[in-house]
Amino acid sequence: MTAVRLLRAAALAAAPALVAAHAAPVVSAFGPLRNRVMPRLAGRGRPDHVALTFDDGPDPLSTPHFLRLLAERRVRATFFLLGREAHRSPGLVREIAAAGHEIGVHGWLHRPLLLRGPRATHDDLARARDTVADLTGERPALFRPPYGVMSAGAHLAARRLGLTPVLWTCWGEDWTARATPRSVHRTVTSDLDGGGTVLLHDSDCTSAPDAWRSALGALPHILDTCEQRGYEVGPLRDHGRPGPA
Repeated sequence: MTAVRLLRAAALAAAPALVAAHAAPVVSAFGPLRNRVMPRLAGRGRPDHVALTFDDGPDPLSTPHFLRLLAERRVRATFFLLGREAHRSPGLVREIAAAGHEIGVHGWLHRPLLLRGPRATHDDLARARDTVADLTGERPALFRPPYGVMSAGAHLAARRLGLTPVLWTCWGEDWTARATPRSVHRTVTSDLDGGGTVLLHDSDCTSAPDAWRSALGALPHILDTCEQRGYEVGPLRDHGRPGPA
């Protein structure tokens, strides 16, 4: 057997192990497991606080409605922005930052990182991070993967780029055509507890058309529920450290 054949055989033998290693972090997408044994990745914080986060923006049609409501309620949140959308709406990105909200990155494109190699993943995150930094003058520190699915390449890229991955403990399922303000509020609050992180969407660029309206309609009621339960609501930067797993 020639050296080339030996190398080819070794590569073929190693391929399944490499694929398994690349996909191993997918287990963190399973919410109950993540919330229990991966508290930092799940976004667990101090027990008197709830972190409010939004994905998929900025969107000039929908995001301003969320900003106005948050301003009226004197609440700040964390917005995980898509780099391409940020590039399209630079003024809106600056408006989010000027209002005191925290900005993280959601990648450049909303595509599964599990289907991308390490180099493509790194370039995607770096492009999004640098775009936000150029627009706001502050380099983002947080990263949330599209669909909440991590890969080994995503973990490596995030580490190299100084980004901390953060997922969520409860969501509103507000991306579907059947979602309503009532269903979003019910879904969020059924899993809501102190130290949790809420995921909503301020854009429908990857959701059913106008799905953001269900999140917007539910938001005041979610804030009311948090207040009734004695939880302070704010961005992830104010969330504190998680308790023991």
